[in-house]
Amino acid sequence: MNQTRVFLILAWLMVATLLWMEWGKEQAAPAPAAKPAAAQVDAGAGVPAAVPAPGPAAADAAVPVPTAAAPALEAASAPAAAQKASRVTVTTDVLHLVLDGGSVLQADLLQFPQTRDPGSTPVRLFSQDPEHFYAAQSGWVSANGSAPNHQNGFVPAGAERQFALAQGQDSVTVPFVWQGADGVQIRRTYTFKRGAYAVEVNDEVVNQGGKPWQGQVYRQLIRKPPVIKRGYTSPESFSFNGAAWYDGSYQRRKFDEDYLEDGHVNQQAARGWIAMLQHHFFSAWIPEGKQPSTISIDQPASGSLVRELGAPLAVAPGATASTQARLYVGPKLVSQIHAQGVPGLERAVDYSQFSVLAILGEGLFWVLSHLHGLLGNWGWSIIGLVLLVKLIMYPLSAAQYKSFAKMRRFQPRIQQLKERYGDDKQKFQVAMMELYKKEKINPMGGCLPILVQMPVFLALYWVLVESVELRHAPWVGWIQDLTARDPYFILPVINVAVMWFTQKLQPAPGMDPMQQKMMQFMPLVFGVMMAFFPAGLVLYWVTNGALGLLQQWWMMKRHGEPASKAAPAK
Repeated sequence: MNQTRVFLILAWLMVATLLWMEWGKEQAAPAPAAKPAAAQVDAGAGVPAAVPAPGPAAADAAVPVPTAAAPALEAASAPAAAQKASRVTVTTDVLHLVLDGGSVLQADLLQFPQTRDPGSTPVRLFSQDPEHFYAAQSGWVSANGSAPNHQNGFVPAGAERQFALAQGQDSVTVPFVWQGADGVQIRRTYTFKRGAYAVEVNDEVVNQGGKPWQGQVYRQLIRKPPVIKRGYTSPESFSFNGAAWYDGSYQRRKFDEDYLEDGHVNQQAARGWIAMLQHHFFSAWIPEGKQPSTISIDQPASGSLVRELGAPLAVAPGATASTQARLYVGPKLVSQIHAQGVPGLERAVDYSQFSVLAILGEGLFWVLSHLHGLLGNWGWSIIGLVLLVKLIMYPLSAAQYKSFAKMRRFQPRIQQLKERYGDDKQKFQVAMMELYKKEKINPMGGCLPILVQMPVFLALYWVLVESVELRHAPWVGWIQDLTARDPYFILPVINVAVMWFTQKLQPAPGMDPMQQKMMQFMPLVFGVMMAFFPAGLVLYWVTNGALGLLQQWWMMKRHGEPASKAAPAK
């Protein structure tokens, strides 16, 4: 099989795969759920059962988990007015949050506007809006006494209800407290640091009673699955949306599939974490300590849930014990994620479900970020990345273009063979392979660089889709957001022209008229497909193609000769 036919098959397979993926997303899109009543939201609607049901892992623990379910939403022990009275607001240089001790109810990312328009409101992750319900929750369960859950129990430790990070201040703490009837007190402290999206949450259990107290802390994320606009014009539709967790390996579940299709999860993990991912942003509970916790997922009526249940904690009378965790709520900034020092958390930047492509994506972003440090512009950094990739792959591409030059040189002889054997394709193929062997032409020599570049292209695609660092990042002129499509389709048109000229330089030995017509349409097919890709990706592909075209022209001039001068067939 000649290299042109291989390229044609690969190209059509890629187009067909992308179209099939898009069709699958349309079919899997969830139907909009009914809007809950506003009165239910005020009373704590959209909140799942506070007490996790015991699983095999919990049953083996020293402290059994109670089997009783949490009170129904309508029977919440704390009135809505009391719940609102316990809410506090916290403002730092990067976050604005509303919390009530057991839940973080609202989170605005002050450094990330929703659009590029002046005065645009910041991106909101956690929300009590019934259409976009999303919260981080944490409470306790006890095997032998009372305990606070995320719906009620914790109250502010003081009269202050508004906290702000003052000028020159590095951190601010927000204290809450729960007092049990049996003399057990739990003091919860949220610590917010300047420039940080990770909130430290410390629970200190003080047993002032006369008998031992045993309990487990749970932390969970719950949200109503978002309705995402599907199609090539929506970058969000290409990004992973769902729950993720780490139990020694990276795991995830999509919202737009049956969340429990592969069954419930009940997995013990040491140094594990849970998260909910979306395009450019995510939230995660990261428990501290080396004690294993139990990770589970569920799908109550109010949304999809992922939960981490901590190891049993026993506190003797007069003793004190504590447990810590971090709540990350913010953008997928690689620098901030690495600063957490948590195994596997870098996979929250979901370059791919497959580890090989994810590692390749991390490497490409590392190069991009260093180029950005030198050039100060993400667009020029993408062009710099193309130059580096071209330099590394020069030996392969040089062999490719030499092969093209030789095949172009012997094109008249191949045409004569085709005319000689007519419709006998088998004899024609045998004669053509003998010619290749005699003249030492490798028809597959031009395919290897294409195959090698495909993983780089796919990995870079996810890097450009996922990297929040490139969000709203301009290049030049009309390109003001490298993660959105080219608004005037200038780059896709240039890409069509580059592909067309490249096609004219490439030989097509033995190709019948129908195949030639199909090949003529390939630049247009790719142009239409890439018209809705992120502008940064099209910039990469245009630069790569333009440099390849220039290199191919030079190699043809150096190693080939016009087809009319080729030796006649004997």
